Amino acid sequence: MVQTSERLISTDAQRYLLIYMIAVLVIVTVLIVVFFIVFQKRKNKLLLDKIKQQKKFEETVSKTKEEIQEQTLMYIGQELHDNIGQLLSLASMQMGMLGVKITADIKEPYVETQKIIKESLGEVRALSKSLNTEVIQNRGFVESIKFEISRLNKLKLMTAEFVIKGVVIPFENPKDSTILFRILQEFISNTVKHADATTLQISLEYTPDELHITATDNGIGFIMDEVEDSSGLLNMKNRAELVESTFHITSQPDQGTKLVLRYPIVKRTLSTLDLL
Repeated sequence: MVQTSERLISTDAQRYLLIYMIAVLVIVTVLIVVFFIVFQKRKNKLLLDKIKQQKKFEETVSKTKEEIQEQTLMYIGQELHDNIGQLLSLASMQMGMLGVKITADIKEPYVETQKIIKESLGEVRALSKSLNTEVIQNRGFVESIKFEISRLNKLKLMTAEFVIKGVVIPFENPKDSTILFRILQEFISNTVKHADATTLQISLEYTPDELHITATDNGIGFIMDEVEDSSGLLNMKNRAELVESTFHITSQPDQGTKLVLRYPIVKRTLSTLDLL
């Protein structure tokens, strides 16, 4: 009987010891799992914070770069107006004073030269305005595009057309309109300099949520892979990212070039209101 009791006590002790060891093992396992989960959450949070900081830093750099570019353009525009514009004005005045002394044999080239000077003066003034951020914001996005289209047609560089679909929705943030206008200016500049195009069309389509901007030319086009990293395309893409817009450009040799921008009106309006 004594041996049986001792054997039962020993068995109970072993059972309790086993239960205790299992309990300890479970607790340790749970603690390890909890620690791992907490560690992973902290690690993920640190990683997300780092990504957010990096994104914020890149946005700050992009905005600073954009501000510097705008200041540079304003400076160039002011210099054009104050210096080149004044020189052309003086030349026009002097040509006018010489008019009374012009003989019949040189009257035709004189009139042509005077016309060229006046046209150059008008173009310098127009270009100066298109580079000035304040003028663009005061004039408004739509009117600024109309001004550029009119300038192209006056210079007879190509046949330019501007189309608006839907009800025009004003920008809550004037800086957004300037950035989008600069993207279109870059496209127009590339078309004039490189495309050898005869037609250019800019289209604005307003929906309740988005503004769809399309610019197309019938120029010589290009192979996308060869110019994908060009400064002009990168500038346009970076500017689009600043205003949370999608940017897409397509082109093929002898088939022209097409630019498509989608500007999120509602999203950018809410972002602007959050900053107020």
